[in-house]
Amino acid sequence: MSPLDDDAEIIAAAREGFLDEAADMLRQFEDALLVMETAPDDAENLNAAFRAAHTIKGTAGLFGCDAVVAFTHEVETLMEALRAGQIAVDENITAVLLEGRDQMEALIGEVRTGVSSPDVAARSQALGLRLRSVHQAGVAAPQATSAASAAPETSGGDSSGGTWTLALRFGPDALRNGLDPLAFLRYLGSMGTLRCRTLADEVPTLDALDAESCHLGFDVELDTTADRAAIEAVFEWAMQDCTLELMPPASTAVATAAIVAVAPVASASPTVSQPERRAGSDDRRVAATSDRRAGTEARFVKVRADKLDHLIDLIGELVIAGSGAQMVATREAHPAFLEATQRVAELVQATRDGALALRMVPVGETFARFQRIVRDISKNLGKEIELGITGGDTELDKSMVDVIADPLMHLVRNSLDHGIETPAERVAAGKPATGRLALHAYHEGGSIVIEVSDDGAGLRRERILKKARERGLVAPDAQLSDHEVWQLIFAPGFSTAEQVTDISGRGVGMDVVRRNIEALRGHITLASTEGRGTTTQIRLPLTLAMIDGFLTLVAGVHYVLPLAVVSECIDVPGEARRAQQEQPGLVAGTFDLRGEVLPWLDLGFFYGQRAPGSLPESTRRSLVVVRDGTARLGLVVDRLLGEHQTVIKPLPAIFKPLEALAGSTILGSGDVALVLDMQGLQAAAMRCAAARVPTSGA
Repeated sequence: MSPLDDDAEIIAAAREGFLDEAADMLRQFEDALLVMETAPDDAENLNAAFRAAHTIKGTAGLFGCDAVVAFTHEVETLMEALRAGQIAVDENITAVLLEGRDQMEALIGEVRTGVSSPDVAARSQALGLRLRSVHQAGVAAPQATSAASAAPETSGGDSSGGTWTLALRFGPDALRNGLDPLAFLRYLGSMGTLRCRTLADEVPTLDALDAESCHLGFDVELDTTADRAAIEAVFEWAMQDCTLELMPPASTAVATAAIVAVAPVASASPTVSQPERRAGSDDRRVAATSDRRAGTEARFVKVRADKLDHLIDLIGELVIAGSGAQMVATREAHPAFLEATQRVAELVQATRDGALALRMVPVGETFARFQRIVRDISKNLGKEIELGITGGDTELDKSMVDVIADPLMHLVRNSLDHGIETPAERVAAGKPATGRLALHAYHEGGSIVIEVSDDGAGLRRERILKKARERGLVAPDAQLSDHEVWQLIFAPGFSTAEQVTDISGRGVGMDVVRRNIEALRGHITLASTEGRGTTTQIRLPLTLAMIDGFLTLVAGVHYVLPLAVVSECIDVPGEARRAQQEQPGLVAGTFDLRGEVLPWLDLGFFYGQRAPGSLPESTRRSLVVVRDGTARLGLVVDRLLGEHQTVIKPLPAIFKPLEALAGSTILGSGDVALVLDMQGLQAAAMRCAAARVPTSGA
């Protein structure tokens, strides 16, 4: 590969890093704006919003993304006025800044795709005019007063307006550390009119020239309205790799310029807050802060998702191979061999857990996206709604986080549109005018549970039943429980909305929500009390890749249960044995477990692996009691084979008609085992127990 190819690869990687960082900064900017709307006097939050916009603008300037720089400058200018107290935060300002955030995202999207749109450019121009208009209207009066009172106090430290003189010298390692001197000059040019003279006095002779070293300096004259802090902030991206001598406009200068030493490139650092930096102790303090920040960022490494997935796949194969080695060691019964394979198994398990932890991310990152959604929709609907988030630090597999966002969006929109009433309706019903929407996540057993709840009007049972009967989903004389009525909501195309809106109520969505959840081996249930609100619960496995399993054998077929849901193992209860003697081939029934009545399910008969009467009465079998959230039942199996590290593989399409299967796995012997789905087994057990269904012997 040629040096040019190397450079192109480095630049491409750096550009991709900029795009990822910009996405993070946009999220921070939006979060800060939403907080600003409710806490306008929070100075630290205003600073956070400004820093996010400034970071986007500065990094975009380094990569020559002029459209991003130009528009973000307008946003940054308005934010600076807010920070300075020149403008008070109000709803109009928050709204235009949120629109600005969306436009910044659109412009960064153009950088990512490399395709520019005239519509996006036109919107940048129009929204830029609005931002300037809001800024000028807000500061016009205060500026006049401020100018009159500040005139005697000018000290040269904070002067703005006029021609600044910069003596800029880059260090020899600047290029090696990723700095591009031209990028800094280009960025300065965006702040005003730039005149530059290159200083080549330190360029060595050709035979002594090191092409990777920087030998240049620049004398710069900059006509700008920016102040010292804004100019100094440009050089945050170069720490310890350049020196800058900054001379303010002669009309206001009363002192020599400060010498600013700034250090190696950091990805996202806070903006300069002091008007001046003095050499000496201040520089040491800044350098120490930068070192701490660099050390913090060094602890994080970005890895491509496909590489991580490949690692998980390899570890899965290692788990299977390790299981096979243990089986051989057990068969050979050689003490040293057994000890060695046991040690390997322990290391494999630790490696597996560590690799899976790399894919776990807090679900709160997904929850946070709904702050903006709730804010915009509630204003659009004329409702007052407060969003509460709890359990945001609960971790979920990244692959599921990406998929769960869309179903959650449907549920949140339904709560906002159909669930929570208008302030007038709530007051008339004796409720607070402000409604509450809550997102809650927590671990339970081997699952993660996500709940979306509101304190709105709730579901209307009779209205749902009427619509279901009209569509033929329910027989006219059918008597349904509340749970069964609520589940009708998930029927394809089902909707009781009287009016179609842009937000919800089109009769599509809830069936898609259920399909998406079930595709993740999850389940969704709904509970509601009319007049008091609705709660939708999503239950998902912690990971889609590997689990600690409990291996059983039924009629020659291996079944795996998630170990986290196994409560205990007991002999088959007398009630179950007597019921099957009276009705050979009985699939399910109920039994008493220390005063608690639970359903039981005979897996051999349920899957048609055993014909009625084929099992001798003297055969001893076991019942595995499992508890997974609301699912509680006993599973009748032939043999208990103990714990087993399980790598979950998807089932071929031919197995889709079979109930309650979450996937398959390969044992160390090469045999295939089926991974059972607890919620599906619970539903089947309850259904079969109610019908007292015997097997057909198929």
